[in-house]
Amino acid sequence: MADGPTYVVERLLQQRVTLELKDSRTLTGKLLGVDEHMNVVLDDAEERTSEVTRHLGRVILRGSNVVTLNAPQGAAGKPS
Repeated sequence: MADGPTYVVERLLQQRVTLELKDSRTLTGKLLGVDEHMNVVLDDAEERTSEVTRHLGRVILRGSNVVTLNAPQGAAGKPS
């Protein structure tokens, strides 16, 4: 399926994205990879909670923990 969610997210590879997780944490980093389960790999990731911000480096996140994925407006470009 060319218009599935994985295809849309793949268009954001190498862009900085922000993920909101089920436990209210927010992670920001460069999207390096995504698979069919929406598991994601972020590089240079930063974690933010209401109390603290910390640098994590490279992380792998299970897709079932991600609530939203936000990218800068226009980062994905126009559909082909």
